[in-house]
Amino acid sequence: MFNGSESIATFLIVLAAFAILAWGYNRSRAYGKLGILAWLQSVVLMTPWLLFFGLFAVGIYLNLVAILLLLVVSIAVYIWLGKQLRAEGQDVILKQKAAQRIEAETVSQQQSSNTDNQTLAVEVVPIPEEDLAKIKGIFGIDTFFATETISYQDGAIFKGNLRGEADLVHTSLTNKLKQQLGDKYRLFLVESPEEKPVIVILPSTNDPQPTTLAQKNLALVLLLATIVTSLEAAGLLLGFDLFSNFNRYQEAIPLSLGLWTILAVHEIGHRILAKRYDIRLSVPFFLPTWQIGSFGAITRFESLLPSRTALFDIAFAGPAAGGLISLLLLVIGLVLSHPGSMFQIPTVFFQGSILVGALAKVVLGSTLQTNIVDVNPLVLIGWLGLVITSLNLLPAGQLDGGRIVHAIYGRKTARRATIATLILLGIVALFNPSNPIPLYWAILILFLQRELERPTMNELSEPDDARAAWGLLALFLMLATLIPLSPSLAGRLGIGG
Repeated sequence: MFNGSESIATFLIVLAAFAILAWGYNRSRAYGKLGILAWLQSVVLMTPWLLFFGLFAVGIYLNLVAILLLLVVSIAVYIWLGKQLRAEGQDVILKQKAAQRIEAETVSQQQSSNTDNQTLAVEVVPIPEEDLAKIKGIFGIDTFFATETISYQDGAIFKGNLRGEADLVHTSLTNKLKQQLGDKYRLFLVESPEEKPVIVILPSTNDPQPTTLAQKNLALVLLLATIVTSLEAAGLLLGFDLFSNFNRYQEAIPLSLGLWTILAVHEIGHRILAKRYDIRLSVPFFLPTWQIGSFGAITRFESLLPSRTALFDIAFAGPAAGGLISLLLLVIGLVLSHPGSMFQIPTVFFQGSILVGALAKVVLGSTLQTNIVDVNPLVLIGWLGLVITSLNLLPAGQLDGGRIVHAIYGRKTARRATIATLILLGIVALFNPSNPIPLYWAILILFLQRELERPTMNELSEPDDARAAWGLLALFLMLATLIPLSPSLAGRLGIGG
């Protein structure tokens, strides 16, 4: 995908993985044994891939049986650690609940003598006084003890002290608000710039709006344009320019359909999980490109997201589904490849991706030592699907990768990741002007996708450790797909004549 001459690029994927694990360890130590067990689950999940790519980087590659054995062992250890984690977690939860109960009782006793004299510091807010009084009535010392009210947009921010677990408090307050005022207002539990929990109340008129007719017409135009560019990309793979030989469009249809299958599976993955959370999604706005047919699609949320877990599940489902089908097509294509297969490609192409090159070496073996290799069409379809999936997994803005980082690590980290991704794409485009894809993608992100997804209704509760591990794995495989092998290492591995 991204060409480069520095040999150090070959080891970036392993170094990045170890850096992530080291950062995760430092972050987990603060939570004691529970945090370390959760971190070990992430390690176990990534170990097979670290071993595979680490050994591959030094010229040792494993066969499919060894890879499957590593995966089975890692899953078994992951399950065992999960049991240990749950057992340890029960003890911690009981201790936390006991401490919270004692604290709540102490606070209640201290404040019972002067409750009548307490008032909330209130500014003039756009919420009617009658509604504001009802909103204040939902708070309590056992959920969220409000101490200050501040005007914010069409609603208000309530500062105070969180008195319980974030998800339970949010559910309780949301139910009380609905009982008092129906669907007139929305309650958000978020973190203030001072990193303290606050409640934000906004009118439901601020909810995401449905896609307009004009936007749907734009989506249709983009869909038609993407059909044309996918046919053009397929034609180029077959060795002809569609616009100069339009009468040959039927030859490009099979490859184009393979690409569209991957795009469709990706979108279906998003929508299945969105339906589970009762979240409305907009029509997909497909992004056409001549080089690879499509960059994927932009899909907007037309409902408020209840939690970061929901954000993760919906964002992860698309690339997981599209990536799995792409990987499956790639592996099947490699297995079916033989002398006389439909496509003849230079073996140097397999140097363009650590993941694809590694899989090709495992399956094709010494065949990659020649200058030209015959491959099944499924190899190219699967490879294109992996590239499209990986581009959407870049941790920036409202891309799937940006949403995943937002869900796991919060908005502050997601914002920094977006800036870093744009800078990295700019550097790659600057030093590799022959490949326009990084520059095009950076421009699209900058103008269309750089803003983070709006906060979820419960921004404080993080996804569980299993989701965090899957998110890290997805980002790891994204890097493995986009980072190339250096020519020197590829030569030592026998990839390229």
